[in-house]
Amino acid sequence: MTTPGVGDAVRERPPVSERRLHPVTPLRRAWAPVAVLIGWAVHDPDQAQRQLTRLTTTTLLIALAVLLPAAALYGFLTWWYTHFAVTDAELRIRTGLVFRRTAHIRLERIQAIDVTQPLLARVAGVAKLKLDVIGADKKDELAFLGAEEARALRAELLARAAGFAPETAHEVGEAPSQQLLRVPPGVLATSLVLTGATWATLGAALVVPTILWLVTESAWTVLATAIPLIGAAGASSVGRFVTEYDWTVGESQDGLRIDHGLLDRAHETVPPGRVQTVRIVEPLLWRRRGWVRVELDVAGSANSLLLPVAPREVAESVVARVLPGVTVPSRASLSRPPRRAGRCVPLWWRGYGLAVTDAVFAARTGLLRRSLALVPHAKVQSVRLAQGPWERLWGVADVHVDTGANKTVTARLRDAEEASELLRGQAERSRTGRRDALPDRWMA
Repeated sequence: MTTPGVGDAVRERPPVSERRLHPVTPLRRAWAPVAVLIGWAVHDPDQAQRQLTRLTTTTLLIALAVLLPAAALYGFLTWWYTHFAVTDAELRIRTGLVFRRTAHIRLERIQAIDVTQPLLARVAGVAKLKLDVIGADKKDELAFLGAEEARALRAELLARAAGFAPETAHEVGEAPSQQLLRVPPGVLATSLVLTGATWATLGAALVVPTILWLVTESAWTVLATAIPLIGAAGASSVGRFVTEYDWTVGESQDGLRIDHGLLDRAHETVPPGRVQTVRIVEPLLWRRRGWVRVELDVAGSANSLLLPVAPREVAESVVARVLPGVTVPSRASLSRPPRRAGRCVPLWWRGYGLAVTDAVFAARTGLLRRSLALVPHAKVQSVRLAQGPWERLWGVADVHVDTGANKTVTARLRDAEEASELLRGQAERSRTGRRDALPDRWMA
């Protein structure tokens, strides 16, 4: 009688099955050679026009007869040579037609998994899976999968990241979600109309080209200036409305879920325990209505917006879900810098404020567009005190708090002795906060 060894267990392990993307993917990738030609034509329009005028009808037809099959073949081969597989510990993605690339994504390093559906993808019934991974500069993605397959794969990856066994992870399914908030389209449109950036870019798009025409009388100069400005005006108004349309926030075991988009639908997740900073932004024209915007700094994730617009009371209740145990400090509890700080920054110093509670370091900046940044003590990576020569003269200093998202929150122009006390006290609060913090795990 023999006892099976480690080698036998390895041999008995079932092989990892690799999967391909959705069959519609080659249609998307076939556009790559065509996009190269279009990019060349846009980069050098004069040369492209000269080359086109030299082509005869027969030559043009032959070129199309060669280009279209070549593009179709390129799309098919890139799809054929792209595989992905989920192992016990990682998601493996193999890509590349000429140069092979294999990405090994450790499941415990996955911070967020978003499902997005561009307009044509929604028509075709497919979706794109985007993964935020610690240490990666950009998102890895699987484009495209069937819509149901994408959601099932997302649920399986989150279950494995949460510690479920591989043989049961696919049975966990997507955690149920409870809706917390939905932004009405009328409120979103009104908030954009009351945003100063919308009117600033629109005014620049109207005024700057007019002035250039009066000065230069060159149509090309006016067009070269007007087109980017009109694009910026559209992006800050119509573009934001299309992107933030039907913004819905729900709560589930795997974090807060965000769905939004008029043409392109996106299904995003705020990773649990990875939020480093929450910013409550209050533009000037929103104050009479009591509206705010909530932004995020998330370690290892590109998701940066929690609420495009919401009443302050509702926004604070959602912030409490993102930062458990945190209460947003009231305006009255924020202490201003000493009056002598006005000699360093006239007038604008009145917009600065600070509150330190048992849970967060809260710093406010801005006079017209107020922004209150909340940093949980457990997320503070380092604390710095900065004091220039003019600040030393008037006995004030800045206290900088660095977070794990490579961002900094600053308490501006505090009394020098107060700043020194903040520097010493924040280090102890951070150690205590990290010791008592909840685990940063999915479905914890």
